[in-house]
Amino acid sequence: MLLELESSADPEKAAFYPRFFRAGPGEYGEGDRFLGVIVPVQRKVARRRRELPLEEVELLLESPWHEARLTGLLILVERFRAAAKRGDDDERHEIAELYLSRLDRVDNWDLVDSSAPTLLGEHLEHDPRRAAVLDELAASGDLWRQRIALLATLHFIRQGDFADTLRLAERLLDHPHDLIHKASGWMLREIGKRDEDAMLGFLRRHYDRLPRTTLRYAIEKLPEARRKAALRGEI
Repeated sequence: MLLELESSADPEKAAFYPRFFRAGPGEYGEGDRFLGVIVPVQRKVARRRRELPLEEVELLLESPWHEARLTGLLILVERFRAAAKRGDDDERHEIAELYLSRLDRVDNWDLVDSSAPTLLGEHLEHDPRRAAVLDELAASGDLWRQRIALLATLHFIRQGDFADTLRLAERLLDHPHDLIHKASGWMLREIGKRDEDAMLGFLRRHYDRLPRTTLRYAIEKLPEARRKAALRGEI
């Protein structure tokens, strides 16, 4: 499997990705390693190899190579969606439990964003423990688990259910990291696409505490005049 990825490696990308994914000393992706494989290639590999046994997928998640971990997660997403179409709840549960047991390997924003809405959000849709699981992740103090909690709610937003997103966004308003501010703003923007009043109401209630990044991300799709007004606090 790794040989498939290595055959598509681009040395220029391998040199660029550590800067793009902040893998330098003291940065959020410190120590990560890159083959230099673009995401479309990884998606093709994932679709072609989605029947890979789960124990072999877990070996990909164990890999020090960023692209191997992402490809492993993309395979899990492919398998989860296929199981959902078949109505195979046992396989969906097995895949989701594997994901939850290896969140330590979901350790950069692209890995989170490619996996959390499906492997956690869809998995939890009808689970009575949903809020408790999300709140535990949000309270973990771990940047990636907190972003996973937020991104998982994208699935609920798509179903017209905003409660978890709004609760977590409020809980994480004072988070110190820009990646959480961006994730919160993105999820609020997604709410705004479906219910602008719900998004604006949240921004209005919390304007004095809102990180500027969250606000900018949330209002990105508003008409220019309304964006400028919102940045002045006229929401």
